[in-house]
Amino acid sequence: MNHLKAIGFDLFNTLITVEPHALDEALSRLTEHLGRCGLDVGFEAFRAVHREEALRFIREAKKDGRETHNRFWISAALHRMEYDVPPDDPVISGAVDAYFSAFLELARPIPGTKEMLGTLKGRYRIGLLSNFTHAPAAEYILDRLDLFPFFDTVVISGAIGYRKPHPVVFRRLSEGLKTPPDQIGYVGDDPECDVVGARQAGLQPIWTTYVKDRNIPFAPGLSAAPIPDPDGGVPRISSWEDLAALLER
Repeated sequence: MNHLKAIGFDLFNTLITVEPHALDEALSRLTEHLGRCGLDVGFEAFRAVHREEALRFIREAKKDGRETHNRFWISAALHRMEYDVPPDDPVISGAVDAYFSAFLELARPIPGTKEMLGTLKGRYRIGLLSNFTHAPAAEYILDRLDLFPFFDTVVISGAIGYRKPHPVVFRRLSEGLKTPPDQIGYVGDDPECDVVGARQAGLQPIWTTYVKDRNIPFAPGLSAAPIPDPDGGVPRISSWEDLAALLER
């Protein structure tokens, strides 16, 4: 892969993971916030309808690639529980912040990530492209974990309104890296968003299975259905040592 001039990375399950209880903690903080606002929804009842609405909005987002946002999921879940709170209500904004506060605290870099990025920084332009509905939370995580300085460009789906595998987000990555797509390797764990999306956009996908191979709970932990593994023609890595060896070929 000596033709590559830049490397792009996914974020969750690629560079960082979260503690296994993060999703439950996030929903607990969300429902506690709603309770303080006079909306006594109950954790278990709200968790069930919130998951259904989240998956519904994500399925819709996949149809045209337009990013969704948690405020719509929360508002729709509340509506089903007979609370009429629109997505732009301050109560919903506070609920979103409460929800993501758990991920901000419970995110951890995969061991060796900073060292790997530091090594690559001198040889390649480095970019981040993440499907993350609430861009401020993603940016805060990057800042708190001291990852921002490694990247020449950061593209968050929630900030631009489209999500992987839509080609517009990979085009933004290419533009930010100032590198043609065919000279960019893209490392990600999701076969559909990261592997197929990158390949269709003209980048070289690199499938990372660090989380999968170690049975680490996937973060943020919300999936509509299992996604088949990519075909055998895609380079696969399970450690940063694997990546280094692959890039030397």
